[in-house]
Amino acid sequence: MSTNPDELLPAGVRINALNGGAAPTGALSAPLSAEISAALAASPRGEVQVRAVDLSIPLLERNDILAERNRGYFLGRGLLALNLVSSPGAGKTTLLSRTLDEFGREVRCAVLVGDLETDNDGRRLNRPHAAVAQITTGTVCHLDAAMIARAAESIDLDDARVLFIENVGNLVCPASFDLGEQIRVVLLSTTEGEDKPLKYPPIFKSAHLVLLTKVDVADALGFDRKVAVENIRRVAPQAEIIELSARSGEGLAPWYDYLRTRLPRRAGLRPASARSATEGQSQTGPTVAPMR
Repeated sequence: MSTNPDELLPAGVRINALNGGAAPTGALSAPLSAEISAALAASPRGEVQVRAVDLSIPLLERNDILAERNRGYFLGRGLLALNLVSSPGAGKTTLLSRTLDEFGREVRCAVLVGDLETDNDGRRLNRPHAAVAQITTGTVCHLDAAMIARAAESIDLDDARVLFIENVGNLVCPASFDLGEQIRVVLLSTTEGEDKPLKYPPIFKSAHLVLLTKVDVADALGFDRKVAVENIRRVAPQAEIIELSARSGEGLAPWYDYLRTRLPRRAGLRPASARSATEGQSQTGPTVAPMR
């Protein structure tokens, strides 16, 4: 067993140097080396048994409770909430811009936008007929249910039928955090490569819908749409797939139809404020700025 501290990784993490593997550059201290040697000697098979403790469970349990409150609040308003997740640059903001300009003229929409810094995307999406709030997370690489509850309080959702949540550009962290959405939408761009679903299976496995974006440039990039779809179906057989381009307009009609057919039935009475989801919690952390 190697005594290189860089190789003492948690269970499930594997490092495979395919070419040019580096040799260890330092040695462990004598006491630590002695402890490891003693542990190895005590193991019948010469292995150190490691017990992993998942410290994220309490955090996720709390988030899931808040997410269920959000979901009930949105459904009570007859609001379809969608969580859009992708790598940076996959086209979330561009797609939402055109969606607000076309579908948003027919069905009233609202948008919550998450980014580490700046309100650039929120300003790009700002429309007179759509309420938009920018969530600035600082160093947090994903949105969570508490952020969504606070942001939903900050905008006027009266008469809105669809709430788009544009998550922080990231295919890893958002997979674990339910925001209270009814539908999780994962975007895969033709600029990313056909094997992205195979590299990041958790987020694709959690998707209700996968949008294959920027298909207008697929041929120029040498992107094989058929292979990409096969990889999506291999990892996420439960997900519907729509191939589209926000620039050319290809595939937008099926996207709009998908939204129309999933609008919840509106209740007769307006529910209470979403404030209950965050009541008693600290208001420090991510910044929420309604767009004016």
